[in-house]
Amino acid sequence: MPPSLPQFSAARARSYIFRLPLFTRCIIFVIVLFWLVSLQSAWDVQQWGALIPKEIGLATMYRTNTFPLVHAGFFHAFMNILALTPLLERFEAEYGTLTTLALFLGPLSTIPALLYTFAERAIGLNTTVLGASIWVFTLIAMEAVKTYRTNPNFVIGTTQIPTWITPIVMVLFVSFLIPHTSFLGHCCGLAFGYGWGLGYLKFLAPPEWILRWIEGKLNLLGRLPHYVSVDQKTYGRYGVLPTTNAPANPDIALRFTDQGQRPSTVLLRRNPFILKLPPYLSFLCIVIGVAWLLVLPLDNYSRRTYISENALLPGQVHTYFAGSDQNVFRGYKHEVDALEERSNIEVNDKLEEFFKASGLKVARQSYEYKSAGETYTGENIYAILHAPRGDATEAIVLVGAWRNMEGKLNRSGVALILTLARYFKRWSLWSKDIIFLVTADSKAGPQAWVDAYHDTHQSNKVESLPLKSGALQGAVVIDYPFDHRFQDIHIVYDGINGQLPNLDLLNTVVSISGHMGIGTSLQKMWQHSDSYRDRLQTMLRGMLNQGLGHASGPHSSFIPYHVDAITLQPFGEGWQDEMAMGRVIESTFRSLNNLLEHLHQSFFFYLLMQADRFVSIGTYLPSAMLVAVNFTIMAIFLWVKSGSPIDKSSKKGSLAVGKAGSLKALVPEEVISVRERELFLPLAVVAGSQFLGVLPLYIFNHTPQAMLSPIFTAFTSVNAFFPLIFSALLTHYFAPTAHHYTLIKTFSLLLLGLFLSSLATLNFSLAFLVGLLSAPLTYMQPLPNHPIIKGVLALLLSALSPTTVLVAGCWWWELGIGAVLKEAAFGWDVWGMTTQVVVWCVWWPAWLVGMVLLFGNPREEKVDGDVGKGKKIKT
Repeated sequence: MPPSLPQFSAARARSYIFRLPLFTRCIIFVIVLFWLVSLQSAWDVQQWGALIPKEIGLATMYRTNTFPLVHAGFFHAFMNILALTPLLERFEAEYGTLTTLALFLGPLSTIPALLYTFAERAIGLNTTVLGASIWVFTLIAMEAVKTYRTNPNFVIGTTQIPTWITPIVMVLFVSFLIPHTSFLGHCCGLAFGYGWGLGYLKFLAPPEWILRWIEGKLNLLGRLPHYVSVDQKTYGRYGVLPTTNAPANPDIALRFTDQGQRPSTVLLRRNPFILKLPPYLSFLCIVIGVAWLLVLPLDNYSRRTYISENALLPGQVHTYFAGSDQNVFRGYKHEVDALEERSNIEVNDKLEEFFKASGLKVARQSYEYKSAGETYTGENIYAILHAPRGDATEAIVLVGAWRNMEGKLNRSGVALILTLARYFKRWSLWSKDIIFLVTADSKAGPQAWVDAYHDTHQSNKVESLPLKSGALQGAVVIDYPFDHRFQDIHIVYDGINGQLPNLDLLNTVVSISGHMGIGTSLQKMWQHSDSYRDRLQTMLRGMLNQGLGHASGPHSSFIPYHVDAITLQPFGEGWQDEMAMGRVIESTFRSLNNLLEHLHQSFFFYLLMQADRFVSIGTYLPSAMLVAVNFTIMAIFLWVKSGSPIDKSSKKGSLAVGKAGSLKALVPEEVISVRERELFLPLAVVAGSQFLGVLPLYIFNHTPQAMLSPIFTAFTSVNAFFPLIFSALLTHYFAPTAHHYTLIKTFSLLLLGLFLSSLATLNFSLAFLVGLLSAPLTYMQPLPNHPIIKGVLALLLSALSPTTVLVAGCWWWELGIGAVLKEAAFGWDVWGMTTQVVVWCVWWPAWLVGMVLLFGNPREEKVDGDVGKGKKIKT
């Protein structure tokens, strides 16, 4: 028969974790705490607590005790905790908690640290060490000596090898395989471990009579859970220590089982401190999450931008777009002005003549989209400049919509594209093809073209492209609707569903503009003073645009295809002219032309504070995760609470048996009835709420524009009363108990936390905004006897409902409800925008359940302690 391998058991792992003794738990907690504190930059924990040999003196002697608790990072701390826990747990179970405390905060840290300090100074080195690995090897050496006494050798082939050398081999392997480990420090730990195991250092342990006196005076066995007594026979609050002394009497053993659970599980559920902690912890997560976001604009938490891709070399070439090209530009601009009132086909006929006159291959593409009862038709025109030094495998796109996002004629933008097409044709330095694209509009046209370029279009609505080039490496959009001189350049970079271009592309444009004396701005912050307020305002505007998930320009259609794209918008009244704009674009294309591979080294997830300062995902993501995890914490807490004991019978005494069968004590016994969770009704309510979200999602995405505003008004009116009606029907037909409402809230918060934590990695801003607006749902519960509080909370939740937030946003930005819903429907049908899914299938169902909970009227439960539902457990 094949050998049976031990299988992982979640129950055994859970039981093991619950029975960890007190000091072992405390050490794990302190290590994790120090790692969390080390994440901030105000206090350098590693520099404070590490063991640095040449800095050890009377004032810094504390380092000999703190260095095992401080770690270099998460992986370092995690691996040391993983290795230390079983060894330390076994040591504490053998010697008791007080002895372990005295040794590990005393000689077991100080003596190896001093040995290491003297050795390093003797050989003239000053290597810094930190981490609990020195404890690990000390305890491994102790275990090796024990193993040697019972099993002196193990055999490899015909060679007998002493078992006591195993730790030495492990030290060598760790030193060779894991970089930045201290061989000398581990050897000092081994030396102390061997000395203790052989009995030479046991005099360092405190006298037993002192420990017994402390234990008796402080009543540690009665006060501290998981405390191991000096004689290692009793376990704080719970009697016999299971790992060392199993009770011989099965009646006693029954008292320490919960049908497979340890008694600590049941008592944790009944611990009043544990039951009070999660709501405060949940609130703390929300506060820290918001505070975390608000400190990001500070210098210590954000950093200056930089170019990661060295091949770009922004601003390192001389630009020649000037002189006679300005006359060409003015001629094209007059032609564009003359075409302003012409049809799309007539405009493209003329543009085709211009592109062909420049010696480029030209093609057209027609498209048709239907959304919200309207039809969007048009024809795109594009020309391809084949690279003289390329093989047509890569291309860069220069885009200019005939009309921009505001519906204005892009007169200077289109004229500049025609001028640059003629100008670029004269140069032979291009290694990538250049595509000059003029779309009929800024919304449907770019999406139709880029879909067809990647063959993901619907051929019955969007025409295929007759001409193509290689893989698109980047795209730059010109939005230049006026003909006067400008001051600075506004960079628009937000993509669909919160996607962003590679940060190197923005940094390239910012660097090139800076070399040419042109300023850059973001998020319509026309004046930026580099103050905390302006940084925060820029960041919040970027988060709002990212959270809405709509297309902010023609460039947005390229980003879902992993084509890095931005829109450049000149603004203001200054002395910069169209030639300066052309030189910026020329230099940008020269930089993109240098690329050896697709942009990948810089960031795709970031928040920009200004043109030259950003925050990466590793810094800002915890804020949204903390807001999302507050729902998960409360869901877990409510789940545990829903299975808590509901009845106690009278206590009776039973005899515990000591050694040799002697009667030892009279142990009180309680019979507890544990509640069985009734899941059908809570799951049905939560699942029904989730499925109801499909109705507004479908209605608002398939309603004609003329009906959008009336239907939204009707939906908002129904939405105001629907939770009350839903709650009344639930109470009348199903009569849910408080237990049912607890489970309804559990499942709702669990789903909300799951959705938002997953969404945070894809669209951080949307997850944070929805989580913040849903935060009051964490604390909603039935309040049948408090009508005033219920009314106030109902008004609060109504103000934070998706419909109210939408109305408030439209009022603030002076937009019509119908126009916003039309744009959302267009985004759903054309851009593939998914913000509506989050709003109607994640946020709205959670809000609905919160309102149902608030208006709930739970019936009283009738439980018979002897015959009621639940399991009876002796404790």
